[in-house]
Amino acid sequence: MSNRKTIELILTTQEMFYDDMRLHFKGLGDGRCYTSQQIEYAIEKIDEYGIRATSRILQLPRRTLQRWCRKYNIAVRRCPYWVYEWAKRRRKKREFWARRRY
Repeated sequence: MSNRKTIELILTTQEMFYDDMRLHFKGLGDGRCYTSQQIEYAIEKIDEYGIRATSRILQLPRRTLQRWCRKYNIAVRRCPYWVYEWAKRRRKKREFWARRRY
């Protein structure tokens, strides 16, 4: 399989996964107002993916998610948990190559 087809397959699979999450979110409500179950689901996703990604996945305004977090006193990290580990690895790699004068 070519590289391009592999990337397309990954993106299609990811979009299907996000569509399922969005359908599940909408299925928790009655269509008029957001229910407490929908809010809880969104907050779980905020903990996992962050505000911006959750907003994009669930197709909700970011301001709405931020308002819910303020209302329920939920502290939101600046970025998801995995970013800190990624930055640490990146920093180590830069230091390694700097010592080798690259």
